Amino acid sequence: QVQLVESGGGLVQPGGSLRLSCTFSGSIFSINDMGWYRRAPGKTRELVATRRSDGTIGYLDSVKGRFTFSRDSAKNRVYLQMNNLQPEDTAVYYCNSAPIGADYWGQGTQVTVSS
Repeated sequence: QVQLVESGGGLVQPGGSLRLSCTFSGSIFSINDMGWYRRAPGKTRELVATRRSDGTIGYLDSVKGRFTFSRDSAKNRVYLQMNNLQPEDTAVYYCNSAPIGADYWGQGTQVTVSS
């Protein structure tokens, strides 16, 4: 069964932190290819973090130094630790295959950064 379940979002003040989790299942997804995307209001979806083929983690420039991607292969789970959140990080966050997402998308988790 193909499934993507994102969680951990919420409302946080600027400078705050959140940790997003994504549990996935289905043969179309591989722990080695998962990444995090986000879609802000009125904007196109963008890739935020992903594990590259050489094993390093690539980040969107605007989140470098603030976000950290990690994974748990045993649980088919990926995480995104987000620190020093800013209003421009407000978006719905999704996990999916990266750098090209599969046709199937989960519901995402809303992150709102506001004072």
